[in-house]
Amino acid sequence: MNTEWIKALTSLEADGTPAVMITVVDERGSTPRNAGAKMVISQDRQFDTIGGGHLEYKAIKIARQMLEEGESQPRLERFSLGASLGQCCGGATTLLFEPLGTSTIQIALFGAGHVARAIIPILASLPCKVRWIDSREAEFPEHIPDGVTKVVNEYPVDEVDELPANSYFIVMTHNHQLDQELTEAILKRNDFTYYGLIGSNTKRKKFEHRLKAKGFNEEQIERMTCPMGIPEVKGKLPAEIAVSVAGEVIAHYNANFGQATQSPPEETTIVERLAV
Repeated sequence: MNTEWIKALTSLEADGTPAVMITVVDERGSTPRNAGAKMVISQDRQFDTIGGGHLEYKAIKIARQMLEEGESQPRLERFSLGASLGQCCGGATTLLFEPLGTSTIQIALFGAGHVARAIIPILASLPCKVRWIDSREAEFPEHIPDGVTKVVNEYPVDEVDELPANSYFIVMTHNHQLDQELTEAILKRNDFTYYGLIGSNTKRKKFEHRLKAKGFNEEQIERMTCPMGIPEVKGKLPAEIAVSVAGEVIAHYNANFGQATQSPPEETTIVERLAV
């Protein structure tokens, strides 16, 4: 019995890496693996096997598409092991795809100044995985909390594409020109959940003018939160701004708290029955 997938789950959970567990839940006729066989798929790794061949290739493709789209609900897929999959077993198998760790929020924090250093411990205590990015190595503290990855890059804009879809972006650098370049790169992605830029209403108006001159439309610009933070928190101390911004992040990911997502009745019944 292969148990590589069990070790993989422990490792991926510790790293906060989203993955999909694939389980053979039904088999009819001749199939590569029996019911109960499992494998785990992350965006760049595979653990264990459900038999190889085109069935496994197709399953991995589905799992990675689920990761790219940020799916959080399980799904069932039935496969006939015939010519369409290039397999001659002649049987049929049903696979259960279960997303794991998709509730972990991916955050990119650009800047390592006073406010950033105040907000990092707060974000580290939340269900978040944080990439903390700056070009200045000396600005980072000696101790980096668990769940936070320090990234030193001479050109931080390159890091924008490293985050998955539905990520949160927070920009609070020491340089307005860098803020502008980061803003353009983030808004071009247009697949984020939240983008907050530190600054005043005056800064926002300047950025809006520049963005419009570069072809960004109103809908794109409206996705930029600036000023950011909870309006009721008026303090200007780094700790006060940090609490305000963190509160806004929490408000975003708790927006649908308590609102259950209802799947189609038949699918829910099947998944619940097979998962028991």
